[in-house]
Order: sequence, then C-alpha cells, then structure tokens
Amino acid sequence: MKKIFAIIALLALTTLSFAQKAGDKISFSATDMSGKTVSSDIFAKNKVTMVNIWGTFCGPCIREMPDLAKLNEANKSNGVEVVGIVIDILDRKGNVDSRVKSSGETIIKQTGANYTHIIPTKEMFSGFLKNIQAVPTTIFVDSNGKQIGEAYLGARSQKDWQKIIDEILKK
Repeated sequence: MKKIFAIIALLALTTLSFAQKAGDKISFSATDMSGKTVSSDIFAKNKVTMVNIWGTFCGPCIREMPDLAKLNEANKSNGVEVVGIVIDILDRKGNVDSRVKSSGETIIKQTGANYTHIIPTKEMFSGFLKNIQAVPTTIFVDSNGKQIGEAYLGARSQKDWQKIIDEILKK
C-alpha cells in the first residue's frame, strides 16, 4: 500500500490532463534493472518498441509477463522489441527502493521476462509517465521515439498482443 501512495504522490506533482498521446516524442535517460544506462535511443534500433509499464504489486502485470517474453522473442526478426518499466520501484523521495527492486528482479526471473526493464526517473514521471493511472499500461513507440496510437490499458494474451503488433507493422 505504501508503494501505491508513493506513486500517487509522484503523480500528484503533475497536471491531470493527458499530455502524452499519439505522435508525441518520448525522451528519457535512466538505468535498467542491471544498472546499465538506457535512454530513448533504445527506440532507434527497432521499427516498433512495445513499452509495458508494470508494477510489482500487480497480478495481471505479472501474469502477462511470460507472454510478453514470448512476444519479444517471436518478433525480434520483425524489428519489434518489448521493454518494461517498473513503475513502483521509486520511494517517495525518488530513490530506488531496494526491496521493490529485489521483488521486481524475482518476478522477472520467475516469469522469464528477460527483456530490458527500466527503472523510471523522477523526470520520466513528470514526462511521458505522468498520466499513468493503471497498470499494466502499454504504449508502442516508433524508431523516431514517437508514440504510435493511444495507450492500451490492461493485460492481454500473447495472441491478442500479436494481433495489435501485426496491425501496427502493416501501417
């Protein structure tokens, strides 16, 4: 429950209007769960990047992660990559909560979700993550870092996500 309040506190620092929408450019610099620097340059290496925003407290998020791992593998040859953002990993002061990070690492290992998982920064919460109101939330980003379409709320099966990916790739 503390983690949820921390997220709400971070989100409360921002306005409630939806600023991030289709066509908006996403820019960030952060680290992943293994401590490597990652930035919005990650988008340039793929036709499409599927960004799945999840929480360690979220059952539907965790249940869909094995399917996301399979999607990631199945779509690499199509220029599609899955990237996760662990939304509840920061404490109220914007520091990484080591217990949540450990829990996230365990979840990633248990679900086989061995794709990149980003630790968000405070700047990301005041940017493209500022209006995330539910997890999982998934957005698609093109190679120029621009959001494709609107955000998808809720978990989906591998088959359902694949249909969405296929439609995006046709455009």
